[in-house]
Amino acid sequence: MSQISFVTVRGYHLDVYQHVNNARYLEFLEDARWQYLEETGDIEYFQSLGLAWVIVNINISYRTGAYMGQVLAIETKLSKVGNKSAVFNQVITVKGTETVVADADITFVVLDQKTGKAIPIEDDLRERFNQHLID
Repeated sequence: MSQISFVTVRGYHLDVYQHVNNARYLEFLEDARWQYLEETGDIEYFQSLGLAWVIVNINISYRTGAYMGQVLAIETKLSKVGNKSAVFNQVITVKGTETVVADADITFVVLDQKTGKAIPIEDDLRERFNQHLID
């Protein structure tokens, strides 16, 4: 499954060079992942099991600047499921174009909120994640 969200670049997103500050992209990506989780119903599902998704690694590549007034499209999809972690792939483009502004792979683990430890991705949990891999 792939989900697209949008953000309009505002003045407070800009740095001294008048393009989006690199740190702001992490906020854009985070918001897009939350929208993905809301759309899939995963927030409620994982909360009901006492589980949480915790980011453990972000690999981001900045491709070109984004400027005030531009609308950015953020595509979010689950791209890989391992034994103890999974990976979101996110691509930010200028809406209506193929211009890639940034792309990132975000690795997360599933945390048992009672123990504070990462749990294996198996059985029903793996099946749920695998459903996300199917477009």
